[in-house]
Amino acid sequence: MTPQQRRNLLKTIPGFLISGFFLWYTFRSVNYAGLRQVRLVEPTWMLVAIVFLVAGYTLRSHRWWLMMRASSRAKFSACARVLMTSFAANNIMPLRIGDFLRVFSYAGDLDSTAPVILSTVVLERVLDVFTLLLLFVATLGRNSTLISHKTQIVARVLLLGVSGAVLVLLLAAGKLKSPFKKLLNLLPHPGLVGKIEARLVSALDAIAIISLPVRLALLLESFILWACEGMIFVAVARALGIVSDWIGPWGALAFSNLSYLIPSSPGAVGTFEFTAKLAMVSHGAAETPAVVFALVVHVFILFTVTAAGGVMFLSHRARRGPHPSLSQEVQELPVELP
Repeated sequence: MTPQQRRNLLKTIPGFLISGFFLWYTFRSVNYAGLRQVRLVEPTWMLVAIVFLVAGYTLRSHRWWLMMRASSRAKFSACARVLMTSFAANNIMPLRIGDFLRVFSYAGDLDSTAPVILSTVVLERVLDVFTLLLLFVATLGRNSTLISHKTQIVARVLLLGVSGAVLVLLLAAGKLKSPFKKLLNLLPHPGLVGKIEARLVSALDAIAIISLPVRLALLLESFILWACEGMIFVAVARALGIVSDWIGPWGALAFSNLSYLIPSSPGAVGTFEFTAKLAMVSHGAAETPAVVFALVVHVFILFTVTAAGGVMFLSHRARRGPHPSLSQEVQELPVELP
């Protein structure tokens, strides 16, 4: 094992410890006898979940294709394959290896370059976090016991600021590079500031070359694709007969997906279950059924997305002939994103 491989291994340990803690905390007060009483009461709702999962990830692929189309001639099929492959890799491999593969290993497949692809990944994250924050705060004020009324007010004020910042970013990206550079130059820690500046400028460049109608379409598509994912949560709750108010699954969608921001093991194991359960309980669900709901939703999404990405990855490799092994591709990746 090389020194770099040892360092990478050490980097994964805190994430697995965090996941282990959240799994323990999620299950510590579960009534295990009650787990056997939770079952599929309306199985047809799982078919609804499958339909919305396919729709949601098709829209994700289309959204990324719109971003890539501004600077390359990448085909939709290539974008969908690379995106799903990166999702699958992120679900089973540590250190966000899927993002590295998308940026560096598949640039040639997309007729693009690593910096351009990285800028679209940053833009993708901005749109997703913005949409989830909006949904998270929108679900807090309706029958939720998750946080106090004063905290809800603070959260709404913060969201208003974030919303305004994202809209300005989308509408006036080309004019923001110089002011941001001047602002960052005033901050200490030049190494960290340099990385932030590089990511920020990269995102601004990605947005600036996209026409305004397409930018607005990206924002709209982000809302629609997350609505599709929300319907997966609704469908699983119906399939299991989980009793909560109608906001519960939508709060679980926002809270559990924001938990991916917490460093943890691949696939956000533990943090996803804890936050999804917490959101459902805060909207009236019993604790044990809420834990089962969180597990079923997570396993359903992780398994189907990972399987789909794996099939796309293997079928493409079978068609293109001789190629380096996946382990070799991973070893050739840079230590960190530029």
